[in-house]
Amino acid sequence: MRKLTVNVKPPYDVVVGRGLLSNAGTLVSQVMRGKRALVISDSNTAPLYCGGVCEALRDSGIDAYTYIFEAGEENKTVKTVWDMLEAAASHGLTRSDAIVALGGGVTGDMAGFAAAVYLRGIDYIQIPTTVIAQSDSSVGGKTGCDLTYGKNLAGAFKQPRLVIIDPDTLGTLPQRYRSDGMAEVIKHGLIASAELFDIIERGSLDMEDVLYRNVDIKRSFVEADEFDTSERMKLNFGHTMGHAIEKYYNFTGPSHGEAVAMGMVIAARAGENAGLTKKGTADRICSVLKKYGLPTLTEAPAEKLVQIAALDKKRMGDIINFILISDIGRAFIHKLRADELFDFVKGAFNG
Repeated sequence: MRKLTVNVKPPYDVVVGRGLLSNAGTLVSQVMRGKRALVISDSNTAPLYCGGVCEALRDSGIDAYTYIFEAGEENKTVKTVWDMLEAAASHGLTRSDAIVALGGGVTGDMAGFAAAVYLRGIDYIQIPTTVIAQSDSSVGGKTGCDLTYGKNLAGAFKQPRLVIIDPDTLGTLPQRYRSDGMAEVIKHGLIASAELFDIIERGSLDMEDVLYRNVDIKRSFVEADEFDTSERMKLNFGHTMGHAIEKYYNFTGPSHGEAVAMGMVIAARAGENAGLTKKGTADRICSVLKKYGLPTLTEAPAEKLVQIAALDKKRMGDIINFILISDIGRAFIHKLRADELFDFVKGAFNG
């Protein structure tokens, strides 16, 4: 088992290691103040892991209850969060108790949001079971759900008490969702670590080591900018257009990782066209994305995507903070007026 500490207030540990799921009860009991936990999971993950996690919690003296929702980004709604809150209340959770998020990024985001607002805030523990959640979304305290107008437009900052990452859970993922998660892994290399990108490019992946590296990168951004006002925005490389692609298809088309993959290519090509990104970078990104089964082109029209992107969470007044890379491993924030975005990206939709 390897451990990283995220030094925010209060600090918390991220533990990474194969077989940790069976030790979840002991790990959770070490950080819990109360004796009741609501385990929140989705209909895909619950049949695989919910029983074992609940048994481990009960063996450690924790009364474990469950709330299971229908899997899918289309269910990442205020209604689902509301139902989580009702479940927490129905089981009598108090301020000393906790919510346990067991699943992928959708589960973790909504369960964390529920924890942030239930009784004005209770503890929660992240047990991510997908590549995308283990490498990125489970760490950093961003929680939320989607609104009619876009992705993650409702939410709160709420850091977990503990994150338990067991790479063995990735063995049950369908291939599409293993590829999906690799988009965030690749993104971390592109914005912060040429060494990680080289490892990914070579294809010699030790997932436990790769996940640890990813968490360490995410930790550094979170510690530098917990509330996402400056440095942490760089983690959104590919996300402005990626989120717009997801919304264009009403969250029933490309997955999050697939959309981010296409968004990263758009950003890299736009950066090259503007002379801000090293020539050839976009082609190199495309090659790696294809290697891991990720798309590089979108059929969604640029005009529509720009309209949707105008609601991007990183927009401040009339300014959109569009993340670019100057080279592999080096990201920066490029500020654009909203009315400049279309001209900046329109040439990046070809090739």
